[in-house]
Amino acid sequence: QVHLVESGGGSVQAGGSLRLSCAASGYTYRRQLAWFRQAPGKEREGVAAISPGGSDTYYSDSVKGRFTISQDNAKNTVYLEMNDLKPEDTAMYYCALRTTWDPLSVLSQAQYNYWGQGTQVTVSS
Repeated sequence: QVHLVESGGGSVQAGGSLRLSCAASGYTYRRQLAWFRQAPGKEREGVAAISPGGSDTYYSDSVKGRFTISQDNAKNTVYLEMNDLKPEDTAMYYCALRTTWDPLSVLSQAQYNYWGQGTQVTVSS
């Protein structure tokens, strides 16, 4: 059974930075990881994803240039470095894992098998 645990959320002012971490355990062979977020009253959206080997990264337009996804395969951990945060980045952030690889659907939540419990990010103006 796969288990994902996020950490690193918190409250910051606009323009600040946060670094989220997600530690994966259980079945982690040939897995692909991503970050999603959900703001109150809104649908969950894909934020960033990374290919299984870590060579390719993918971002939503809303965070491109401000967020960076990376992973440490030895630690089975994926990170999301968030810079120049804006109030509209306020949301619950979720780590997700899938055991298939399709670069055309990396930010589609329906493709992911496993989810973490989420970590809250709040950005004040």
